[in-house]
Amino acid sequence: MAGSVHSDAYRSFLKALVALRNDRELSQAELAARLGKPPSFVGKYELGERRLDVIELMVILSALEADFGTFWAEARVALPDRL
Repeated sequence: MAGSVHSDAYRSFLKALVALRNDRELSQAELAARLGKPPSFVGKYELGERRLDVIELMVILSALEADFGTFWAEARVALPDRL
């Protein structure tokens, strides 16, 4: 189930992304406005209903004024051995 949207690793990643948004004291609606998307866009990926690709992640991190390397190091996502 490692390839699933609902894998432990993906849930951990989403938890870190939500925590980052909260640390920046932004609501889902405020982040969505920065992204030029409706609030449901943020809500769906934060709930795991929509999977993010790497480009979307980089744009989201930019909107959160966060560096990918720092985010990933602090997220401490335990990656599976296999997909």
